[in-house]
Amino acid sequence: MSFFTWKDKGLTSDCSSLEAMASRFEETANLMKKLSKKGFKLKKYKKNQLIIHSDPDVFNEWGFISEERPFKQLCLIPEDESKVNF
Repeated sequence: MSFFTWKDKGLTSDCSSLEAMASRFEETANLMKKLSKKGFKLKKYKKNQLIIHSDPDVFNEWGFISEERPFKQLCLIPEDESKVNF
């Protein structure tokens, strides 16, 4: 399963006004809503929040880089490279 870790360290630390902070929160909320509509889920693992998706194609469409272990990612590469359109 493709995933990345959500780390909220200073989402608004560079904001210089309350308006800027509100705007940043709204942008983030809109992104989270869009991700949810596309089937992304939140999974808590230990003290981390992982944003996951069961379909690696959808995950990649968003430009995310999966934090899966390399051997898990390699399982997604077809053995017959002639099937891949470059």
